[in-house]
Amino acid sequence: MKTEVRIKRFVCFAAVMITIAAIPSLSFAHGIAGKRFFPTTFAVDDPFISDEFSIMINHIKQPGDEPNKATEINIDYSKRILPNLGLEFHEAFLHLGSSEDGSSNGWENLGVGAKWQFLTDDEHELIMSLGTDIDVGGTGAHRLSESYSHINPGLFFGKGLGDLPESLNFLRPFAITGAIGPSFPTRSKNIILNSDGTTDAERNPVTFNWGFTVQYSLMYLQSFVNDIGLGAPFNRMIIVTEFPMQTNLGRDGKGQTTGTVNPGLVWAGKFMELGIAAQIPINTQSGKNVGVLGLIHFFIDDLFPKCIGGPIFH
Repeated sequence: MKTEVRIKRFVCFAAVMITIAAIPSLSFAHGIAGKRFFPTTFAVDDPFISDEFSIMINHIKQPGDEPNKATEINIDYSKRILPNLGLEFHEAFLHLGSSEDGSSNGWENLGVGAKWQFLTDDEHELIMSLGTDIDVGGTGAHRLSESYSHINPGLFFGKGLGDLPESLNFLRPFAITGAIGPSFPTRSKNIILNSDGTTDAERNPVTFNWGFTVQYSLMYLQSFVNDIGLGAPFNRMIIVTEFPMQTNLGRDGKGQTTGTVNPGLVWAGKFMELGIAAQIPINTQSGKNVGVLGLIHFFIDDLFPKCIGGPIFH
C-alpha cells in the first residue's frame, strides 16, 4: 500500500514538473552532436557523459499464480570531472509484494562507474564513449542482492541520420543509440548447503550485454526538417523503442538471450525530461508479463550551469 501511494505521488509530482518546465527552448548543454539532441533513455545506457540526475520506476507483475508485483525505483547521478570524462553512480530500491507472504523491501547493490566521451562529430551527429561500471557486491540488502561484484566495461554510441540528403528528409529525424560489453562476476560459483548436509555448486556466468534504441525525434522534424505545425507538448517529444538484451556466455545456458522490447515516448523540456514506456519480454525466459517504465530526469548542467552543473576541471 505504501509503495502504491509513493507511485501516485511520483506521478503527481511529474505532472506538476511538466507544467513548470514547459518552457520552449532548443538549447541543451548535454547529449548534443550538431543539431541532434540525444535523450536519456530507459534501459539502454547513454552514449554521452553529463551532469544529470534521474529517477526511474519499473513496475511489473511477476510470473506465478499469485498476484506478486515487483516495483523497482532506480536512482542515477552522473558528474563530469573533465568536459568529456565523468563519474556515474546508481542505486535501486526494490519492493516485492505477495498476497501470501507479505512484502519485502531493500536496496540493491551500489553501482559506480566512469565514462569517457572520446568522440563527438557534429557534422555526422555521432557520439562515442567508453566506460566501466561496477556493481559493488555486499552493499545491498542481503536477501535482495548478491555478495559478489559485477564488472561491466562497455562501448556506447549514438548516431543521428540528419546528414542524409534532402531527398530522404523523412528519415533524417531518426537516430540510433547503443551499448555493448561483457559483464564479469568476481566470483565464479556459489556453494549452496542443502538441508541434508550436502553441497551444490551454482555457477555465476559471464554475460554479454547488448542493446540499442531506435528514435524518431519530433523536435528534430519540426525544427530542422519540416515545420508541420506541431504544438505543445508534441513538438518536444521523441518516439523511442529500446531493445536491451543479455546473452549468457557460461556453460550452463550458453547462448541463451533474454531481454525486452520497450516502446515509449520521451518529452524533453529546458531543464528536465519525462518518459514512459512499456516493457515487453522477448521470450518466456525473460518473463511472461508486460511491465511499465516511468522516467523523470533532471539536466543538472542546465539547471545549475555556473556551479554544480559544470565539469570540475576545464
